[in-house]
Amino acid sequence: MIILKLQKNNIKGILFILMLIVLSSCGSRKPTVSPNSASKVAYAMSHLKSKQLYRFINDWTGVRYRLGGLDKGGIDCSGFAFLLQKDIYGISLPRRSRDQATTIKEKSISQLKEGDLIFFSFGGGAVDHVGIYLNDTFFVHASTTRGVVVDDLSLPAYQKAMVKAGSFKN
Repeated sequence: MIILKLQKNNIKGILFILMLIVLSSCGSRKPTVSPNSASKVAYAMSHLKSKQLYRFINDWTGVRYRLGGLDKGGIDCSGFAFLLQKDIYGISLPRRSRDQATTIKEKSISQLKEGDLIFFSFGGGAVDHVGIYLNDTFFVHASTTRGVVVDDLSLPAYQKAMVKAGSFKN
């Protein structure tokens, strides 16, 4: 009987300590994503001028990244830009991002309009990534790690890697 009471007290003590550890670790964690980021993305999406563009992005959001992919089974960044420009704006772009970059009339970030292309170089040197500008610093692209997603161009990683941006030359 005494051993049973000691075991119950030990279990209660261990549970109490575990609860303190869990509660204290939750309070010290920093959020990895800004609490307002989802609402900012929703705001940017709701303010698109083209409802066809809105539907296109919603239809493709979450499709995984696949190098050379051009369908819902997987798509790469240049394939996504290629299909979006063709389906929404009737523009025929080259297939590769570095070739797409040669087809634009350059603009500053402040001059960008919905549907303009943004080019990046994450590997240093040549263009190796493309996205499509939406509004309020937001753009959509096929991320290698997260698939088709809307991101904020003002994030330091994108600011550092951005090479050029602009609209398709007529």
